[in-house]
Amino acid sequence: MTRGRKITVLVLAVVGILTTPVVWLLDSPDTGDLAGASIQAAAGIIALFWAFVQGVGGSANDVASHTGEARATSGGVANTGVRRPGGLGGGSADASRTGTATASGGGAANSGISYD
Repeated sequence: MTRGRKITVLVLAVVGILTTPVVWLLDSPDTGDLAGASIQAAAGIIALFWAFVQGVGGSANDVASHTGEARATSGGVANTGVRRPGGLGGGSADASRTGTATASGGGAANSGISYD
């Protein structure tokens, strides 16, 4: 979720939560008004929670440059570049002039960009 959309959802959620008491201030509410206000407040709280747990995507630029040497043995993982497990992360990834990555046993070595 982009930063602008996240801010929009947060603002709308807060407005939805804060306007719920207006039902009680305008008139004496009946059962339908109370049910509607409860649903409105619940939807606002859910939207607020959802916006807080969403990360800001699409803005990360990963850069690995002039890295040192990485060495792993006995099944370890050596990495001198950019690692994005499962292809996670948005934005660009750049690896240049990375060091030597050496792995032995069941390990894996990476000196560039890894999406594993």
